[in-house]
Amino acid sequence: MPIYEYLCKSCETNFELFVRGEMTVTCPSCEATELEKLISSPSVHSTSRKAMSMKAAKKRDVAQGKDRMNEQRKYELAHND
Repeated sequence: MPIYEYLCKSCETNFELFVRGEMTVTCPSCEATELEKLISSPSVHSTSRKAMSMKAAKKRDVAQGKDRMNEQRKYELAHND
């Protein structure tokens, strides 16, 4: 039972509605039935998505750490007093 976004063609009201089965959708402002179903992007906050983001961040941090260590080693070899 999804939530849809609609735009009323009569009064230009933009609204969301939880649609159950084959119910008839009407505008909450003017009760018109001439509506346009809008495309809405879902907001996804799953544990697998968070795990993927954390894995990518950890990989990036490891690479940056290695770069820093290499630069430090080069500096130390160039400035060996």
